[in-house]
Amino acid sequence: MAHPKSRISKQRKRKRRTHYKATAPTLTTCQTTGEVHQPHRAYTDSEGNMYYNGNLLVKAPELVVESEETTEDED
Repeated sequence: MAHPKSRISKQRKRKRRTHYKATAPTLTTCQTTGEVHQPHRAYTDSEGNMYYNGNLLVKAPELVVESEETTEDED
């Protein structure tokens, strides 16, 4: 197995790695829902529905909310 002829210092190694920086992801706005999301990714809106490319993929389950009047009558 090959070995380096001399050791690379921490400073030299870190200078080389300074060019590798994280970039902010690009964001787009959906024309149907108006949600901001990453392109080519599925995303959910505020109601919990999942969309991809402006089309509804998965509809969020509807939650049944009991009114306060029915709970007071039971007591």
